[in-house]
Parts: sequence; structure tokens; C-alpha cells
Amino acid sequence: MERLTHFDENGNAVMVDVRQKEDTYRVAKAEGTIRLNNEAFLAVGRHTVKKGDVLSVARIAGIMAAKKNAQLIPLCHNIVLSNCAVDFETDEKTCCIRAVCTVSCTGKTGVEMEALTGVSVALLTIYDMCKSIDRSMEIIKIRLLEKDGGKSGRYLYEAD
Repeated sequence: MERLTHFDENGNAVMVDVRQKEDTYRVAKAEGTIRLNNEAFLAVGRHTVKKGDVLSVARIAGIMAAKKNAQLIPLCHNIVLSNCAVDFETDEKTCCIRAVCTVSCTGKTGVEMEALTGVSVALLTIYDMCKSIDRSMEIIKIRLLEKDGGKSGRYLYEAD
């Protein structure tokens, strides 16, 4: 039976010891979407949301969150990121904004959690900035799109 990596022999939660792993280049990309009502969607695009430029603030929030992932998710390692980018795509037909967070580093452990945290906080920031216009916003489809590097190699999300 395979031993669970985040528990010791007594069943206590522990951080995985990665000192024996080799440093490799690692990259991960995650996405998520927020669905807004028409009024909020238009306000974001027209830069008329009272709290400011929603997507610029959400981009910075996503990057900051990715950098602080280990402070938010128990047992994650502190990782020095080489790069972090948060990008947005808007869809007028559905009033949706898709966020994509891409993170990379050279290190002993992957950056999937950093990418997922970055995209999540970017979307939450959009919600926070637009909630005075639309409290019915939905954050949907947060998922890992791809990762590469390390022992497990490459992963690509394949839609069903």
C-alpha cells in the first residue's frame, strides 16, 4: 500500500520533505471564470466601477496571492517564483470574464497551487469590486489547465 505523503506514521499532517528532489523548471497554468450581470459586465469594460479599474486591480491581487500561497494553504512550501502572470478574456455574449494565471519557478516542488490561488483571488477581487452592482455573480470552473516539470512530468487538462 502506498504511503500518504502528507501524513507521518502516527497520522499527523506533515509538510513533505523535498530536500532530496532536484531543482527543475516548473510551470503551471490555471483558469477560472466569473459570470456577471450585464450592468456589472459593462461597468468593468467601461472602467466605471466606483472602486477603480477592476481588471488591473484583480491582476495585481492574483499575482500577490500566488506569491503568498504558502501562507494560505497548509503544508505548501514557500516557493520563489520566476514569473507570474494573470490575464483576462471577456465574453460579451455570456457576460463572463475568464482569468488565467500562469506561474513558473525553478525548484523542488511544483507551482500548481500558486496558479490556482492566483486565479481564485483574481476572481474574488472582481467579485469584491463589483458586488455593489451585482451580488449574484458566480465564480465557476476553477481548474488546472496544465503543468510541466518535476517527477510527474506534463499534465494537460482535457475537457470531457
